[in-house]
Amino acid sequence: MEISWIAIIAAGISSMVLGAIWYAPPVFGKAWQAAAGLSDETVQGGNPAIIYGGATLLSLLAAGVFSMFLGPKPELGFAFGAGLSAGLCWVAASFGINYLFERKSLKLWVINGGYHTIQFTLFGIILSLLG
Repeated sequence: MEISWIAIIAAGISSMVLGAIWYAPPVFGKAWQAAAGLSDETVQGGNPAIIYGGATLLSLLAAGVFSMFLGPKPELGFAFGAGLSAGLCWVAASFGINYLFERKSLKLWVINGGYHTIQFTLFGIILSLLG
């Protein structure tokens, strides 16, 4: 199977760029933090190399596997629709199941599910255009 490593790397990086914007305090960062019950100290704590390095590796893994799902050189409309569907109907829906049992808020689900819906939509677009 043909694999476009450039497309996978670009898609993985797009996930991190999207996250930096999406979870920035003026966008959804403060609302996410409050809905998740996280203090400023908790958010600023931890090992950034592990957190951001791990998130980058997981984003690359997700982009790589999604690339295999789409196949080589996917048509843009298909890749867009598949990304939107995967983000909303697989990732966000799966979060929704957990959040219902964990009694987490609808607000947190919308923020996190929205991020992953856009993330996989971007994956589809990038994998189509660069694949």
